[in-house]
Amino acid sequence: MKRSTSLRAAAAALLLTVGLGGAHAGTAQATPAAAPPMASAGLFEAMGQDLGLTAAQAKERLRAEKAAAAVEQKARKTAGGAYGGSWFEPATGRLVVALTDRSEEADVRALGADTRIVRHSAVALDRAKARLDRLSAPAGVAGWHVDPEANSVVVTVVRAERDATAVRSFVEEARGNGPVTVAEAATAPRTYAAGTVGGDPYYTGNVRCSIGFSVHGGFVTAGHCGRAGAAVRGWDGSAMGTFQGSSFPGDDYAYVSIHSGWWTVPVVLGWGATPDRLVRGSGEAPVGASICRSGSTTRWHCGTVLAKNETVNYSQGAVHQMTKTSVCAEGGDSGGAFISGDQAQGVTSGGWGNCSSGGETWFQPINEILGRYGLTLHTA
Repeated sequence: MKRSTSLRAAAAALLLTVGLGGAHAGTAQATPAAAPPMASAGLFEAMGQDLGLTAAQAKERLRAEKAAAAVEQKARKTAGGAYGGSWFEPATGRLVVALTDRSEEADVRALGADTRIVRHSAVALDRAKARLDRLSAPAGVAGWHVDPEANSVVVTVVRAERDATAVRSFVEEARGNGPVTVAEAATAPRTYAAGTVGGDPYYTGNVRCSIGFSVHGGFVTAGHCGRAGAAVRGWDGSAMGTFQGSSFPGDDYAYVSIHSGWWTVPVVLGWGATPDRLVRGSGEAPVGASICRSGSTTRWHCGTVLAKNETVNYSQGAVHQMTKTSVCAEGGDSGGAFISGDQAQGVTSGGWGNCSSGGETWFQPINEILGRYGLTLHTA
């Protein structure tokens, strides 16, 4: 790509940033003297559109979620083996921590969390889910995950296939491996890659996807978008980089190194719905927290974290340790960035539904990708 005096060209090429005025490439990575607020009027508008919140409610929710994320880390350590999982409760603005032992309640509540007594620990539920991961699931099973609020492993089946023999057999076998409840999905999950069309994407072969987050030396994205060694073209069709690593199914992540003439910036594209978002870290948001996604097809949308460590059963094979959200997405959004406040969360994998009628979307957590390839997130 030829260097431009507008960050819009560079950022669109990376699908992470859009023009920050007429800044030159040489100043693209400059850090402002004062940190910007965690959210802007544009972000509040997006949360209002997708979550039904006023600007004041959105601001308070972001504050409460940030506090809950900090409490979650302390609560897990404090509760020890009695920890049964946790989730953010929007109605109270507080973190709820599940415990198998009442003797731990006082210490956890002292941290600023509410508590609920449950039967199964998080370790026991994770083990039950791991046993399900070893099973072969039919197409009528959309996936499964640990739900701390339900204190069970939730198996999601496609509504039209719920009475199919293979689905019923899978559910029966799953229940023999631990506490299981059953939920339904309108359709089966699918990945969100798309054929070549216009916009601000990157391309590999005849597939269009979206960039997730800049790392030093390149960017991370979805594994189903390309295999290791595949060449990548930028938004303008010029040579951009190469897939250095890719995993799908099983996982859904990839690392693309970029060529000379391209550069990275710690920004997620706001598409005009919100100012471009600076990335300042990768602290994990709790279940129940608000979260937003940026992608090349449907641009900027928000929702909430619904579940973690879910196994998603795509037609190409199962993908493990995914996070489920209520954010919509469509073809071409694959690989795009999920962000909570200024913290990177993960890259878009797939889902069901669309941004007209709604749906659910899964992402591959960012910290797993960074650890797998030994990468360093580019932060502001």
